[in-house]
Amino acid sequence: MGVFSTFKVATRATLSPVTIIISISITMVVAQAAHADDKQANDLEAQIKELNQQLEEARAAEELAEQRLAEIEDPSSSDIKLGPVTIGGAMRINYVSGDYVKSGDQPQRGGNGGNFELDTFRINASLDYEQLIGKFEYRWYDGYSFLHTGWVGYDYADGGELQVGVTRVPFGPGAYGVSQSWFFDQHYYLGLADDMDLGAKYLITKGNWNLAFAYFLSSEGNWNGASEDSARYSYDTVKWTSGLAANGDVIGAAVNGYEEKNQFNLRAIYQMQHHAIPTDIGFSLQYGELDGVGAEDGDHWAASAHMVNSYNNFTLATQITRYEINISDDNPLGTDKLIPMGAYDFAWPVATMAWIPAMSLSYKYTTTELPWLDYALPYIEYSSIVKDVDEFNDSEMITLGAAWAHHGWYIYTDLVHSNGNLFIGNIGDDYSNISDGVGDFGVVGNDRWNTRFNINFGYYF
Repeated sequence: MGVFSTFKVATRATLSPVTIIISISITMVVAQAAHADDKQANDLEAQIKELNQQLEEARAAEELAEQRLAEIEDPSSSDIKLGPVTIGGAMRINYVSGDYVKSGDQPQRGGNGGNFELDTFRINASLDYEQLIGKFEYRWYDGYSFLHTGWVGYDYADGGELQVGVTRVPFGPGAYGVSQSWFFDQHYYLGLADDMDLGAKYLITKGNWNLAFAYFLSSEGNWNGASEDSARYSYDTVKWTSGLAANGDVIGAAVNGYEEKNQFNLRAIYQMQHHAIPTDIGFSLQYGELDGVGAEDGDHWAASAHMVNSYNNFTLATQITRYEINISDDNPLGTDKLIPMGAYDFAWPVATMAWIPAMSLSYKYTTTELPWLDYALPYIEYSSIVKDVDEFNDSEMITLGAAWAHHGWYIYTDLVHSNGNLFIGNIGDDYSNISDGVGDFGVVGNDRWNTRFNINFGYYF
């Protein structure tokens, strides 16, 4: 679930310490040779020759390092250029081993413990023509596919940018919330990180402020899959054909649920880049309506405070979010405490009111001395869904992992431990009964901790 990102090396010295030391040594030896007898002069000349050889080797190593840094800053790309349009893509293969056991209608991801499986194939394109810009991305998975991104926009002379279409909702400290891992944090599974919706977004930088204003007509919609309404990339409130009543009884085949509409977003981030510890501190606000299908209409809101601190190669990202989804009891689950949300061709109950604390600590290590690796990014992350209902257990997730980058390759290695994430572990022995753990983002009646080890191999072209 993660995404390939590029980076830039901010500064580097013109001469390495080794080169400077060798140069000083040569100067000192030459000075001694000027006042030495013949034998001493011969010995000193030999030293000068050896030091000169070392200097050449140091300079050659320095040039190689410069070349490696240049490759990292501007990696070669096999993207296809068609005038102002650039076409690329990616293929990802996944290895999983853990407590997850696939059965019935549970999600397709993670079902083959200890085996490799195709994760995704995608095609993407970008438009850059004078001030016209745009992005497009479509993804294929095992049994379903969907549009990830599809917008056109305008780049204004004052630095503002307008995007219209299926674009990312501005909520949280960055595109992927606080997370660096392939699994993201729990914000993603509640539609509050890396969420794609259909609407218009305006971005502008004013002084130290980065501002985003957005209106979304609807979610990104349902595409091609087996589910009623969940063949989509990001989590939204959705419709389904068979829900679960509060007593565990299965509701009939009538289509019911909710569709998002008329959502407004505001995000403001203040950048303090000239402090001892560069910091971005900000807030995000969201409000939208819910169109009930076989249920009364509702609404939802979320508010978040977030901060990103950087020190040398360390990055600490923290976020605290409050969200509430207001619905009546006449809904697919027969309670206003749970609502169906779906993505990746699968829907599941989610708690309607909760707090979400999340944090991520990462370290970027640039490996210019290794020809087969550009950088490594180890990280540790924690997030939780702290629910208002006392009978609902919290949904926690801890991730220890690293990302590895080399040109078009981007590989995630993650060890994840969770008591409330259906991609990590078993969602309950009998998920036809809410009281027995239905909805890892909802009740989590069994409160069971599960572990998953995951490697995601991605090649981006």
